[in-house]
Amino acid sequence: MASGDGFLGRPALRDRPRHPGCRDVCRYEFSLFVGASEGEPGTFAQRLHASLIAPSRSVLILVDPAARVLEIVTGSVVRRDLPDDAVRLAAVAMESAFSEGDLVGGIKRGVNQLAEAARKPAPLHASN
Repeated sequence: MASGDGFLGRPALRDRPRHPGCRDVCRYEFSLFVGASEGEPGTFAQRLHASLIAPSRSVLILVDPAARVLEIVTGSVVRRDLPDDAVRLAAVAMESAFSEGDLVGGIKRGVNQLAEAARKPAPLHASN
């Protein structure tokens, strides 16, 4: 995607709190920031993540289309269920969609992939 093409003629998503379906899948909070990073993107994403209500149980996704930047920050509790490899795979899926000009589809695909990867397995037996 050419720099900024994802927003031509359309309003940008900004500070979208929580993706409600994800919380139902994995019990963690997902927040999305789409827009220009203030300063170094990784540091900015960390600051945004730290400002969330429950950062230890949250995932923050920062997408800066103009700078072609994607940052995913996971909280300490989330990292128990969501390994770095799963985060990297979701990032690759998102970047692939972004490169085809599909900003919204890439975000949806990545968020869903992260939520599924963080899902706790169902118990195989019932406790009596």
